[in-house]
Amino acid sequence: MRQAGLLRILIALAGLMGAAGVALAAASAHQPDATRLAAASSMLLFHAVAVLTAVLLVERRIIHERIGLAGAVGFVAAAGLFAGDLTLRQYAGHGLFPMAAPTGGTLLIVSWLILAAAALWPRRA
Repeated sequence: MRQAGLLRILIALAGLMGAAGVALAAASAHQPDATRLAAASSMLLFHAVAVLTAVLLVERRIIHERIGLAGAVGFVAAAGLFAGDLTLRQYAGHGLFPMAAPTGGTLLIVSWLILAAAALWPRRA
């Protein structure tokens, strides 16, 4: 897939993450004991912005393109995994699979480190 196509997909996914984050924030405000939804909302909203920022940095050639895109894809997958697990626990009483939320959280940490590496890695001329 061409880089421009991937950037557009990441922007669209960030928009979906932002929308889901706002929806989960609203749901958490109207349900008793909905701390899981609040946490899921925060992860989606924060990382939607991180995805958009990584895309912008890649597009402006400030960070290494492939590494930066790997970090952005990691943010999408990890935040979706983390928030999806917490949301399913809230509404269905069970998670996606054992250790899904911690796996998503760990992948978020790794994605932030990947973004840092993208800033430090020498770009090709």
